[in-house]
Amino acid sequence: MAEEQLAHGANEEDDYQPDLITLEDDTGEEHTFEVLDATEEGGVRYFAMVPYSENPNERLAADAEMIIMRAGEDEGGEEYLDIVDDEEELFTIGEVFLKRLSEVYDIDMDELKREMGEEG
Repeated sequence: MAEEQLAHGANEEDDYQPDLITLEDDTGEEHTFEVLDATEEGGVRYFAMVPYSENPNERLAADAEMIIMRAGEDEGGEEYLDIVDDEEELFTIGEVFLKRLSEVYDIDMDELKREMGEEG
């Protein structure tokens, strides 16, 4: 399993430059996301992202949920990203990202699991 370094570290707040990616949906509308992390599992490349806004107040106020996407290639060899919607795959990769991100950001995994248990 090849792992990449996290997109940014906790001590880089002063020089923080988000890793942004703009994707076009099926209707042609563009959406910008901040890439929090990327990893490879089972030969598949995954990205953990949150919706991005240029307005810092909107970013802080937003109840952004992490979106997990997988990279793929179409028949012409063009790379694309697709939302992971298979529940088992989403849970497995979500756990990988949560563990990795909790090492950089102050995430209380026990509290997060309790909150997820209440919602699920």
